[in-house]
Amino acid sequence: MAFERAEIETDRKVRERLLTFVVVGGGPTGVEMAGAISEVARKALSKGFRRIDPRTARVLLIEAGPRLLSSFTPAMPEYARNALEKLGVDIRLGDAVTQCSADGVQVKDGNIPATTIIWAAGVAASPAANWLQAHKDRNDRVIVDRK
Repeated sequence: MAFERAEIETDRKVRERLLTFVVVGGGPTGVEMAGAISEVARKALSKGFRRIDPRTARVLLIEAGPRLLSSFTPAMPEYARNALEKLGVDIRLGDAVTQCSADGVQVKDGNIPATTIIWAAGVAASPAANWLQAHKDRNDRVIVDRK
């Protein structure tokens, strides 16, 4: 709908905000979502509009930590980063979103105007490890044997 609304919008600033997609969280969900939005905009929708060029859509992936896919082996975050950058995704690491509103997101360097914000961060494990008094990792996931 953001693309359709941008197609009929006459105000340039509003159109830019409609064509800015912010994905918060650089885990598996955020990485996949940012890539999918960028791919849809640049390929599937590229010739479907008269007044806008969907390929100009801005897709930002914001991760508060120092790397994408922090729970994966060290090679995967770099692979994901390269793949996303080839798709045109703007990746911001070490930058936490402090506020979301209808106008966009707030980060340490200011406001990013956006109409579409996808929250893919802050997912927490079940508190079962605490109830069971089981060994857990830094994300509160129960550590199990390979048996």
